[in-house]
Amino acid sequence: MARAIIIVLDAVGIGELPDAADYGDEGSNTLMHVKAAVPETTLKNMCRMGLGLIEDCDNIYDKVDEPLGFYGKAAEVSKGKDTTTGHWEIAGLELSTPFPTYPHGFPKEVIEEFEKRIGRKTLGNYPASGTEIIKQLGPEHIKTGFPIVYTSADSVFQIAAHKGVIPLETLYEYCRIARKLLQGEHGVARVIARPFEGEEGSFVRTSERHDFSLPPTGKTLLDYVKQAGMEVKAVGKIKDIFADTGITEHAPTSGNAQGIEETLKFIKQDFDGLIFTNLVDTDMLYGHRNDPVGFSGALEYFDSKLPEILDNLHKDDLLFITADHGCDPTTSSTDHSREHIFILGVGGNIKGNIGTRQTYSDIGKTAADFLKIPNELKGRSFL
Repeated sequence: MARAIIIVLDAVGIGELPDAADYGDEGSNTLMHVKAAVPETTLKNMCRMGLGLIEDCDNIYDKVDEPLGFYGKAAEVSKGKDTTTGHWEIAGLELSTPFPTYPHGFPKEVIEEFEKRIGRKTLGNYPASGTEIIKQLGPEHIKTGFPIVYTSADSVFQIAAHKGVIPLETLYEYCRIARKLLQGEHGVARVIARPFEGEEGSFVRTSERHDFSLPPTGKTLLDYVKQAGMEVKAVGKIKDIFADTGITEHAPTSGNAQGIEETLKFIKQDFDGLIFTNLVDTDMLYGHRNDPVGFSGALEYFDSKLPEILDNLHKDDLLFITADHGCDPTTSSTDHSREHIFILGVGGNIKGNIGTRQTYSDIGKTAADFLKIPNELKGRSFL
C-alpha cells in the first residue's frame, strides 16, 4: 500500500519570487515576517523536519543537526498568486496565461449581463476586503435586496448577501449563473458565495462560503491517481479548487482544527492513493486581515498537531507539507503575495536538502512517481 499526502498551509509563503515587484510584492516574506512580528513563534516540530535549514530561514527558525526527512522550497512558474494557480501547479499543471483580474472592477457589459440574468441590480463592483465591504454596503443591501459584487487582487468574482435578504440557495444559484457567464476572456478562477448575517454594525460572514471554480485546463495529479484505480481523498476546499475533478471522496471542513482531524481520519484508513488537504485559516482569517499574531497562533496549532500526523503515517506513506502562495500579514496589502513556498516531508527514502525547486510542480511529479503512476505532469521528481 502506498499513499502520497499533501498538506497545504494556505498562504504560508517563504520569500519573494524574482518577479515579486511586478505584483507589488517586493520584500514580502510571510513566514519570516510572522516570526519577526511574533518572536515567540517556535514551530519546533516543523523545525525538526528541517524548516530552519531552508535557505533564508537560517538564523530565524531553529536548526537541527539531523532533520526527520527532506526540506527545501519552490518557485512558481505560473503567472499569478492565487489559490487556484498555486494548487494546480502543485498538482503538476502549470498555466502560461494568468487568470484575469479586475483592479478597477468588472466591465460594465459583464455586470449588466449578470444583472439581467439574475433579475436584480447589484451593489459594489470594486476590489475590497470582504469584511469591510459588508460594513460599507450591508445596510443598502438590506434596504434594496441587491447582492454585493466585489473582487480582490485575485481572480475572483465574489457575491455577498445577507441570509435574511437573499436565501443561501438563491445566493448559490446567482453564483452558478455568474460561473456560466464568466468564461473565456472573463474566465475568473473562482466565483465565491459570501453569505453573512447579523445586524448593522455587527455583520459577520458565515461558514457557508462556497467556491465555484473553473475546471482544470489539463490533467492533474488527482486525475492520474484516480485513473490508476486509486483513491483521491480531498480535505477542505480542495474539492472547490479542482472543481470536483479527479476526486473520489471529499471531507468538507470549517477550519484548520477540523481539517487536521479529517486528514488524520483518512491517514488511519487503508487504501492506495492520495490525500490532498488545504488548511485555510492562515489565509482567510489572518493573512487577509493583516493579523500576524493570529497567523502565528494558527501555525503553532498546526505544529502542535504535527507529531500526531507523523505518528499515524503508514510505512509506505510519502508526506509533503507546503503552501500555495504568500499573504504577508505585516505589509500594508491585504492581498496574496508572490512568494516561494516551503517544502517539508518524510518518506520515499528522501532525505536532506532538496534545494530550491524551479516549479511547485515538482511536488506533484514526485508524488506520481512515488505511486508508480505513468504521467505527463510538469516538474521534475526529487524521489
